[in-house]
Amino acid sequence: MQAYIIDACRTPRSIGKLGKGALAHLHPQHLGATVLRAIAERNDLNTADVDDIIWGTNIQIGKQRSDLGRMAALDADYDVKSSGVTLDRFCGSGISTVSIAAAQIMSGMEDVVIAGGTEMMSYTNSIADPNEPLMLDSGNLSLREKHPQSQQGVCADAIATLEGIDRAPLDELAVVSQQRAGRAIEEGRFDKSLVPVYNHDGSLALDKEEFPRPGTTLESLAGLKTVFEAWSDIAVDEDGVTYGQLILRKYPEIEKINHVHHAGNSSGVVDGAAALLLTSEKYAEKNGLTPRARVVATANMGDCPTLMLNAPVPAAKKVLSKAGLSRDDIDVWEINEAFAVVAEKFIRDLELDREKVNINGGAMALGHPIGATGSILIGTALDELERSRGRYALITMCAAGGMAPAMIIERV
Repeated sequence: MQAYIIDACRTPRSIGKLGKGALAHLHPQHLGATVLRAIAERNDLNTADVDDIIWGTNIQIGKQRSDLGRMAALDADYDVKSSGVTLDRFCGSGISTVSIAAAQIMSGMEDVVIAGGTEMMSYTNSIADPNEPLMLDSGNLSLREKHPQSQQGVCADAIATLEGIDRAPLDELAVVSQQRAGRAIEEGRFDKSLVPVYNHDGSLALDKEEFPRPGTTLESLAGLKTVFEAWSDIAVDEDGVTYGQLILRKYPEIEKINHVHHAGNSSGVVDGAAALLLTSEKYAEKNGLTPRARVVATANMGDCPTLMLNAPVPAAKKVLSKAGLSRDDIDVWEINEAFAVVAEKFIRDLELDREKVNINGGAMALGHPIGATGSILIGTALDELERSRGRYALITMCAAGGMAPAMIIERV
């Protein structure tokens, strides 16, 4: 049984900072409701037919708690029969929601599932305690002893150090990301998926990408200071152990972490939401829906929690194997640019054609609304397959805890 992607839509991404971002004053449920309403209206969908809404949200506290997927659906005036659940696989949440939706349909358990995600980093950053270390182990010293887990930017710098990748190629990749995003926006490559966000009074909040800086050059990036050296020296416990020392405990071969990442070659902090409509073949035929793609294969992979960001390569290999495809079969690759080294290592390890990777830019230019990004990337890959008449796309991304979900879709 096939799981078809009927449609994909997303909001523009806005700067994730209160007082600066065009969406920062809105409720996260409102942002989710925007894409849920759009996906229903665009496809004349009877929301009473929706078996489930599977939503990704990473930081489920405050306004982002309480099953955001279900609450956003109610806010979008969905029929109360359409159930909802919200999950957290850190950055990988938005791919996992689509994977689970596809699995439900392919198993024959469901016929209509909407998957997606929402993250308002402007809100979660505003309520975070700046004096409290952000520890994934939540102070579990037993886990910390087994698998020390550091701050993600420090991990990115540690990976660059181990791989012998210096700042120059990472800055080059960041400039390419900005250039490609600028071209995509200018040529309207995102227009099919982009839906405007309106305020409660009906006035327009945002209808275009807010984060990109298309004028970025190698010279302008050279003027930016690396930022994670300071993080590396932050103590995470009362014994004075720092983020950097957590990594050195596991990788003593690193004499000194070479800090190469900064605001320009790291993912942008933004607000955003995305939704995809998936159905069975039978439901699509019965209701006159035209599938745009099918889900070919999905996979999940764990890797070293201490380095945290290295699972996309084995995840890509695993999903290729499940699909019975080779690297050369893939026309479009989407790897989340959490940090430049993640994408650079991915390209190098898999020996990829750079012209097929993040063709329309990535998170360094467009931003990374954590729980929503995976769903955004799937929609972006689908749009690009249709534009370029390609056949297969592979989408993957690193996730905290040392994980990566991956998916292959085929244009139909």
